[in-house]
Amino acid sequence: MSQSSKSKLKLGRGSKPVVYLVDDEKMLLDLAELALKDNGYVLKKFHNPATALKAFLRAKTKPALLITDYAMSKMNGMELIEKCKQTHPGLKSILISGTAGAEIILSSAVKVDRFLGKPYQTASLAEMVRSLLRS
Repeated sequence: MSQSSKSKLKLGRGSKPVVYLVDDEKMLLDLAELALKDNGYVLKKFHNPATALKAFLRAKTKPALLITDYAMSKMNGMELIEKCKQTHPGLKSILISGTAGAEIILSSAVKVDRFLGKPYQTASLAEMVRSLLRS
């Protein structure tokens, strides 16, 4: 194994989990960032799901978790999760919504790991993320 391969492996094991946050409402995106910023994650925020998908597809190291709002223009959160899981099936996901209930993930063709209704407590999101990334 080359030295660069060994370095990449070491970095991969000790690196912080990357979490993508996607919401078209800036205030709610900032709220999610506030809830998670002191928990040792690398957070990447996106206002546009199409931009998030492009970044996801280009990323050499895929995120451990995708947290996305459901109701967004042009592409909803379920579509974003589905497209990301096509290239990275092991991706964990949390769908957040103030317009749909948890039943939306029950009838989904793609597995969504958790659902969180709006409005939510920041501590609830932080605990959900910790629990999901430990599993």
